[in-house]
Order: sequence, then structure tokens, then C-alpha cells
Amino acid sequence: MIKVNQFSFAYPGAKNKTLFDLDFEIAKGEIFGFLGPSGAGKSTTQKILIKLLQNYEGRAEVMGKDLSKWDSDYYNHIGVGFELPNHYLKLTAKENLNFFASFYDRPCRKPEELLQMVGLESAIDQRVSDFSKGMKMRLNFVRSFMHDPKILFFDEPTSGLDPVNARIIKNIICDLREEGKTIFVSTHSMLDADELCDRVAFIIDGKIALIESPRNLKLQNGKRRVRVEYGLEQRTEKEFDLDDLGNNTAFLQLLQQESIQTIHTEEATLEDVFIKVTGRSLT
Repeated sequence: MIKVNQFSFAYPGAKNKTLFDLDFEIAKGEIFGFLGPSGAGKSTTQKILIKLLQNYEGRAEVMGKDLSKWDSDYYNHIGVGFELPNHYLKLTAKENLNFFASFYDRPCRKPEELLQMVGLESAIDQRVSDFSKGMKMRLNFVRSFMHDPKILFFDEPTSGLDPVNARIIKNIICDLREEGKTIFVSTHSMLDADELCDRVAFIIDGKIALIESPRNLKLQNGKRRVRVEYGLEQRTEKEFDLDDLGNNTAFLQLLQQESIQTIHTEEATLEDVFIKVTGRSLT
């Protein structure tokens, strides 16, 4: 659905480039994540792909067509969830959604349905100026897919949300993937990337360091060991090799004879891998 080759970009008047020779592809029905700290080039890449920025170097192809060849019909096929919500504050939630629906040359979901998905049904006739930041983020989110686009771009989709509403948003993103949507997520949240993405690209200083699935990255960079915590009055820990664990006599005796509290594999986190690969943290 998206192919990018030798993608570079410099903002007008800037001495240095922001993006350097990016190469990546995103398949239909895939959630692809750009994982990196603020200023790494995540949002710039998305802004180019949604045609907010021009004059890039290299080639970008979206839905089999050169990005530069798309006209305004492009926006009937893509949806965008910006990091910062942008609404008409004097209009109600319903009025905002109806207004934005008028931009598209295709049927849109009803405001009542969209707002119910994110727990805003009771605020349907409330002015957006009275919304909290979290409410504005949820309204901004549902607006991105109201017209049933084929590709979705999300920039920090859970920013400003409490854990309950963040979970609702992530569940909806996964549901959209199940519907066959292609989704590009940029984030510095390793938890969001780990939970959502089929593959992630580590981007640092405008360059992609690697592209791989979160699962493979954690397995490749973790220890093949398990840590067992046991005991009631006095907690004790022991580690065992994961290989041939089912035949490890000491491990089996421990399970049979002790009160087990926790058992954990020693896999790396995405943040561990990011720091190892790039030498930088996600913050």
C-alpha cells in the first residue's frame, strides 16, 4: 500500500536535512510503526505522506500510484489522526463531525455511532470548547476514519489519554486492521508500538536504524532464560536456561516443592532494543 525509496527532506531554509534516504514498505492490513524520540523525523515523514509537505527527494508510492500524482481525491482514501486535536471549538461534537463529513465524496459513519465507540455519546451536543484534552483527542480520533479510508495515519494516538481510554483507542485500531485497513503509527511510546504494530522502524536523527517485528526484536535481543520467584515468608529467585527446560531436574523440583510466586522469561523490551541499536533513549 505504501512504498518509499531514498526518501529525503529538508525544511526550507534549514542547513541540514530532516530525513535521510528512508526506505520502507507497508503492506495492506499491516500496522507499521515509526518508533523514535521527539525530533527523530516521525511526524515529518507522515506529513509528507499525507501531502502536507512537498519538495521531498526520492520516490513515494501510495496504493500503486506516485504520491505526487494524487490530487484532492487522495483524501477520500486516507484518514489522519493528528497528535494535537484540531476542531471548531464553537461547534458541538456532532456539528464538527457533520461538517468534516461534508468534505468527502463518499458516505460517512453517523456521529452517534462514532461517538459511542469512544464513550462520547453523552457529549454529542456539547460544544467542543468545553471538552477536556482527552475528549478532544477521542473526537479527533474517530474523525480520522469516519469516511472508511483504506489507509490511516496516526501520530501519538494515545497522547493525553488515561489508561482506560487509551485501551479503547488501541482496541479500535486493532479492529480497523481486522477490517483490512493499512495503518501507519508514529509514536515514542514503546508500549503502544509493542501492543499495536506488526512491524516497527527505529528512526533516529532522520535515519532508519532497522525494521523488524516487535516480537522478533525482543526474542533476538533477550536472554533465553526464565526467572522464578518463590517462597512465602522469604522470597527467593533462581534463573534457569530456557533450552530443554522441561527436562531440567532442578527446575521441576522447584515447581513441585516450593510456593511459586512468579515465572518470567528474560526477554528484552522494545526500549532495551532501541537503546542497544541506536545508543539513544526514546525520551
